[in-house]
Amino acid sequence: MRVTSEFFVSALVRRIFGEGGFAAISRRGAEEAGAVFVCVDRLDGTYDLYGPAPQAMFHEQPLGRLFESVLARCEKSAIDIRLQNEARMDPDYWLVEIEARNGDIDLPIAREEDEKKNVPGSDVFRI
Repeated sequence: MRVTSEFFVSALVRRIFGEGGFAAISRRGAEEAGAVFVCVDRLDGTYDLYGPAPQAMFHEQPLGRLFESVLARCEKSAIDIRLQNEARMDPDYWLVEIEARNGDIDLPIAREEDEKKNVPGSDVFRI
């Protein structure tokens, strides 16, 4: 069972502050199951955006939330455009903004190898 979006976001913000960083909730979504996006301000004029990894890519559902890199080292305007598009499809998303000079944040990232391992037939066919 996955924790609610509200609980996950609250725990993420608390952890970032506990590590001496800064995080803010810029947009509150649906408490139970709103998609969570994380915007990382690298403090050099560039930003990274992480969003939910497509759960349909996994044969066995992961126990927790997994993220994927949506945009990397881009301008804030690119992230704003991406999130405007998201709002048209799903207005109940969350946005957490984190400052991280080196861009390193501890998010559970879905790796391509993990996705390939969980695709039916991937042990038989090359993907």
